[in-house]
Amino acid sequence: MSKLWGGRFTKQTNHLVEEYTASINFDKALAEEDIQGSLAHVSMLGKCGILPQEDVETIKVGLQTVLGKIRAGEIEFSVSDEDIHMNIEKNLIDQIGPVGGKLHTGRSRNDQVATDMHLYLRARVIEIVGMLHTLQEALIGQARDNVDTIVPGYTHLQRAQPILFAHHLMAYVSMFQRDAERLMDSYKRINVLPLGAGALAGTTFPIDRHFVAEQLQFDRVYENSLDAVSDRDFIVEFLADASLIMMHLSRLSEELVLWSSTEFSFVELDDAFCTGSSIMPQKKNPDVPELVRGKTGRVYGNLIGLLTVLKSLPLAYNKDMQEDKEGMFDTVATLEGALQLFAPMIATMKVNKDRMREAVNKDFSNATDIADFLVNKGLPFRQAHEVIGKTVLYCIQNGKYLLDLSLDEFTQFSELFDEEIYAVLQPEAVVNARNVYGGTASEQVCDAIKRSEAIMRLTNQWLVEHAEE
Repeated sequence: MSKLWGGRFTKQTNHLVEEYTASINFDKALAEEDIQGSLAHVSMLGKCGILPQEDVETIKVGLQTVLGKIRAGEIEFSVSDEDIHMNIEKNLIDQIGPVGGKLHTGRSRNDQVATDMHLYLRARVIEIVGMLHTLQEALIGQARDNVDTIVPGYTHLQRAQPILFAHHLMAYVSMFQRDAERLMDSYKRINVLPLGAGALAGTTFPIDRHFVAEQLQFDRVYENSLDAVSDRDFIVEFLADASLIMMHLSRLSEELVLWSSTEFSFVELDDAFCTGSSIMPQKKNPDVPELVRGKTGRVYGNLIGLLTVLKSLPLAYNKDMQEDKEGMFDTVATLEGALQLFAPMIATMKVNKDRMREAVNKDFSNATDIADFLVNKGLPFRQAHEVIGKTVLYCIQNGKYLLDLSLDEFTQFSELFDEEIYAVLQPEAVVNARNVYGGTASEQVCDAIKRSEAIMRLTNQWLVEHAEE
């Protein structure tokens, strides 16, 4: 069967060329968006008097019929028809006859595919912001349950200072809030209509691009036809945003793997989110966070891949740009899959508060507070730092921790020590001494939870508004 574009050609396309250049195997994911865009386009053709209303109504009914068959799995897409656009148009013509060929009046596959991807990514961004919101809710739920749980805080993976476990979890709430805000900001660059740009220069037909934008609920249209068909910045931006989200998920994954190990035993992941060993029956493996950590690399790869494709392309459309879709689809699937699992995994996670407290009691993470204690007694910080270094060395050499020392032992390092030092060194005192905005003190963490919940209410409002579009 001849191609819809085959009038200029004298030979059939080599079947290897068809297989190599066809995109239908992956861009069939855009079927709904393609028909959505076509319905708006044909309505505009009728409104502008470019097509008679009778033809417009026939095409609309045909498109809806084709859409129903696609949803029912009754259409077998063909590689010989190359892509989703040609497959749908071919099925439309089979359905309603030659009048279906009028649908493509005033447009090109170049502006058509760009429109499809804007529609697709617009919906996915709303979904992902919603998933991030759900994950934040799970983290805040755990934070509320652990506003009195003290855990070692780490730098260089060495115990540094005691913090509230809630404070640690709220750090991720902040990360995911930035992620959500980046996506919400990107929406205004996604929600721009390319249709009407034609192949690259516009069209000779008296179309109304703003009418189509209104029909498809786009905020605006591309100002430049060349830019409209060649712009993939919105996809690059999404892939960059997704890479940051996966990086944050990967960092949290690493901590969940560590925390759930026997060496830490800080948390236990629910059985529903773990797997076992085929040979070692005692094993409970944190496969979900491990796999999320591993899949982060493929999302990074999709970002670098598209940047590499685009870096040398002259204006306007080039066949290279067909490579923009698979990485986008893969990133959406990878990211949404991770977020769908993470929220319930966090919500059902058991926190071993006693084990965390035991870890805090058996380290020197309260040492900085002794230095602050001596500074408040008038000793310069650098001298106080040296005193505490020698005190900690003494403890290590004698198998003790700071709270194990007698006052006589303390005073051999500085006469400024007194009985007050024992109250200062208590984990609760160490935590609550950091009573500054953004600090780990209970009062500050509770306030931080309230602030995050207020910000998330704004996110939820954004989701409601955009879900209605």
